[in-house]
Amino acid sequence: MIRRTLDALYLLAGYLAGLFLIAIFALMMLLSIGRQINLNVPSGDDFAGWSLVAMAFLGLAHTFKRGEMIRVGLLLERLHGPSRRIAELVALTIAAAFIAYFTWQAGRLAYDSWRFFDMSTGVISVPLWIPQLGMVIGLAVLLLAIAEEWLIVARGGKPTYESVPPQTTEELIERVAQGGGV
Repeated sequence: MIRRTLDALYLLAGYLAGLFLIAIFALMMLLSIGRQINLNVPSGDDFAGWSLVAMAFLGLAHTFKRGEMIRVGLLLERLHGPSRRIAELVALTIAAAFIAYFTWQAGRLAYDSWRFFDMSTGVISVPLWIPQLGMVIGLAVLLLAIAEEWLIVARGGKPTYESVPPQTTEELIERVAQGGGV
């Protein structure tokens, strides 16, 4: 039950990131075409920028859990057994500490923006805590994903972000063709 709920949360965050990507595309097209036909999109650049931030941060947990995040495993690939599990736990602990701090600071920023009624300075005035929420929520979901992976590894399981290496050249080519998940 918890497994399905967490997977659904990560997938939802990924879909929301995708929706913000579509919003960026739509805004950029409106801004580009609008220049040609004298159509002004008020605060279009602001909304595109905020969508970019929301897209980037909301997509982190889904990307992490699918093993698509760039990760340097030169040391970990050479370790096996208990030493690999310990190194993986150390890496996940460091990642969790950094992301927890980042989440806390981003949350404080959004809270201060709400508390002090910070508003954007564009043509359309928007309370700044609203676009900052995408960053906070994305970081919080990533922190949850890292904590979950830490528990999996601590219990002796294999990290879900670690894919099985391709067994044949054809399998490697197929994975690269499907999106690079090697």
